Amino acid sequence: MFILKLRKILLCNTLYSVFFLFSVFYTLVFLLIPRESYYQEGFYKVCGTIERIQYYDSQVVFILKAKEKLLISTASFSSQLGDKVQVEGVFQKPKSNTSFSLFNYQNYLKHKQIYYQVKATSIKPIQNNTSFYYSIKQKLFQYLDFNPYLNTFLLGDKTYLSDEVVRSFQENGISHLFAISGMHIGLLSSILNKLLRKKYTEETSYKICCLFLLFYLFLVGFSPSILRGVLFYIFFQGNQVFYFYIKKENLFLLILSLSLFINPFYIFDVGFQFSYLISFALLRFQKELTHPNYFLSLLKVSCLSFFVSIPISLFHFYQINVLGLFYNLIFVPFISLFLFPISFIVFLWKPLWPIYQCFIVVLEKVSFCLSTIEFGKLIFMRVSLVVYIIYFICILLFLCFKKKLILVLFFFILSIHYMFPFIDSTNYVEFIDVGQGDSILIHIDHQNILIDTGGVYQEGSIYHKTLSPLFRSLGIHSFRFLILSHGDKDHMGEAINLVNNFKVKKVIFNCGEYNDLEKELIKVLDKKKIHYYSCIRELNLDKHKLYFLQTKEYDNENDNSNVIYTEIDGYQFMFMGDASVTTEKEILDRYSLLDIDVLKVGHHGSKTSSGKDFINEINPKYRVISVGKNNRYGLPNKEVLNNLENSKIYRTDEDGSIMFKIKNNKLKIETCSP
Repeated sequence: MFILKLRKILLCNTLYSVFFLFSVFYTLVFLLIPRESYYQEGFYKVCGTIERIQYYDSQVVFILKAKEKLLISTASFSSQLGDKVQVEGVFQKPKSNTSFSLFNYQNYLKHKQIYYQVKATSIKPIQNNTSFYYSIKQKLFQYLDFNPYLNTFLLGDKTYLSDEVVRSFQENGISHLFAISGMHIGLLSSILNKLLRKKYTEETSYKICCLFLLFYLFLVGFSPSILRGVLFYIFFQGNQVFYFYIKKENLFLLILSLSLFINPFYIFDVGFQFSYLISFALLRFQKELTHPNYFLSLLKVSCLSFFVSIPISLFHFYQINVLGLFYNLIFVPFISLFLFPISFIVFLWKPLWPIYQCFIVVLEKVSFCLSTIEFGKLIFMRVSLVVYIIYFICILLFLCFKKKLILVLFFFILSIHYMFPFIDSTNYVEFIDVGQGDSILIHIDHQNILIDTGGVYQEGSIYHKTLSPLFRSLGIHSFRFLILSHGDKDHMGEAINLVNNFKVKKVIFNCGEYNDLEKELIKVLDKKKIHYYSCIRELNLDKHKLYFLQTKEYDNENDNSNVIYTEIDGYQFMFMGDASVTTEKEILDRYSLLDIDVLKVGHHGSKTSSGKDFINEINPKYRVISVGKNNRYGLPNKEVLNNLENSKIYRTDEDGSIMFKIKNNKLKIETCSP
């Protein structure tokens, strides 16, 4: 009787629409409510329970649940999941992006409701774990022994996959296969169902499966993709078992609404966005995707998934790989039908681990090889949020009405988006925050020139963390010139990465003999047949010119730095590299340079540069110092700052990246403060 009444209620289509709209309203209200942390920056002593642990080469990072979640880092650590500990340490706000359009780590943690990072000075145990849940998770954690793929496929934890491997998966458009999704949950539940049906009824088997999946969900954590997979099984399978006859689209709305009620912050998760949009598309086109030929059916699924995921890929990664359509024909069956199932077998029987590792090696090598293929990779610059919203509206209209005209409109907008960097008339100079180093991007008349690449970074590659995503967000496909001010690592340390991943037409070196770093780069340039020059006097850029003021050879690399002068739409720019007072005197003797608009201060604000006579003579209006935050050299020097006090000073350690935009002969300055 209860089932009959429930069935009648659940057949009301309006119910699901209202529930979905209410969940959207709830999400918006929840996100708009300002939230303040219990803590402030400074030294604190807190007690809490360890919720998650991640081990790295030089440190351990764990999440502590105290008054709120805290991200703790320490060099030594002996506690386990569920243990209660007392932590003393310095509370700091997570870093935000200091270059435009890049990944914002502060917002990423905020969406996980973590507002502070703590560098622990001491950790004292209070009470050992007494939770059954944490005990099982700790045993699993130890049993898997940090195997990156077993952790990925069984626990949904991708943190132990190397950055290079993850990047290759992203480049190939197959990273979605390494999230525990509906496909994986479906495989688990179908295997369990077949085993249970030998002894139990369909209804009993379904209930046992639900209990198992809910326990699994709690065990691996409520990640959006796993939650979606579990909810899909519970509701879609329950719809069949109890004959509710609810429309699939209504079930989808119900599951999406429940996910948002569970955690409104899921809306910011890339996996959440991919999984729900692709799932909805596959539901709407289920009949059209069905075909007796498995690979033809898979190709149709791949094409539809690729199409609907374009706006998400462009918004987050600024790039799509058309060849990913075909890569999925290789990787989907291999990972979903072979590697994922065998992970459970290997988990149960450890002697198979060496064989399993061989398959992993093959997977990674194939992925690395395919990621080097540049054909098919399309870069789209970051544009207004309105454009991405239009993309989503087009996709939703197409999924609802299945009209080809909507597809035509979508790809017309996409083509305009792709061509936008070649249409926009804005010229700009961006001083990129690369820490203790230099990197300056000049965009003139749709041509790109990069002066230096940076190169000294303790927490990863500047190229992968900053330069590559920044250039993609600006729609940059190639560089006409890569100019290296001189051969120090903090100025050219990422040059090889750049020429290996972007098309560079010509490279310009400074005067003097090539050092070891420059010789390594030249080997790559020769292999790629890229022309290079040294000690030149000027470069022609159609309507503009770059003048190289320093052509005399000195006995040290800094004084041999390329010093570059250019005028862009009436505004004068001067880039000093690491040139010292000696070079400055030579330039004053040879040239008349008055009232420079923008000066890139020499040698990161060191006292060896920016002499008072030189600064007074060129009288710059804006001065930019490229310097690392809390650097060990104590730069910029106080004496230099005093010499520069009569003009506006911008510093990358305080202002982040600094962009000077010139449009219609007007200068606009933007900063990306940390």
